[in-house]
Amino acid sequence: MSNFEAFHDNPPDQPAVRGFLHLPSAPSGDALVLTHGAGANSNAPLLVALASAFCDTGWIVLRCDLPFRQSRPHGPPPRGSAERDQQGLKAALASMRRQTSGRIFLGGHSYGGRQASMLAAAEPGLVDRLLLLSYPLHPPQRPTDLRTAHFPLLQTPAMFVHGASDGFATVDELAAALALIPAPTELLPIPSAGHELLNKQNRDTLPGKIVAAFQSFAR
Repeated sequence: MSNFEAFHDNPPDQPAVRGFLHLPSAPSGDALVLTHGAGANSNAPLLVALASAFCDTGWIVLRCDLPFRQSRPHGPPPRGSAERDQQGLKAALASMRRQTSGRIFLGGHSYGGRQASMLAAAEPGLVDRLLLLSYPLHPPQRPTDLRTAHFPLLQTPAMFVHGASDGFATVDELAAALALIPAPTELLPIPSAGHELLNKQNRDTLPGKIVAAFQSFAR
């Protein structure tokens, strides 16, 4: 388990950055901002496990709370919060650029990953790669309500990690949707996993599997 510390940054004219910073003993220069889903925060078990695993390979990792979570400790993001949450991710990326001169990556689980992908689509070149965990392609049992309007604008290479039992999309549905993205993509299916990805069966092996796959994708 890597060491981490509470992180706070208050950039002018931007949302505050709050979370936890994992600092490797032998930094590689690469850095990753990770954020959470609609019902969670930066202490979500998946984020903690992934941040530790990436840090163990030399990456600096910031797992951060989106602005909506900073303003309300529980419950889903209120309607209309997406733009500010994306600005919060942009502020977190700026904070990380003050930590390293190396490559910067952006990742998120579910809602957080969707906001990360929308930000990257709006600002090509902002980050080197995206790590999208359990992308919420559509609401459960509403497969025609697709959240793909920005996919044709996405110029940032993106790796999607998706549980085979995820109610927000089947692996096949997500694979079909990735054809809309002009940038390089990769899909890593996780057998016997749902929307949370991490479970009792895979918690010891899944973080390392995701780290190895993403670092290979990033090369």
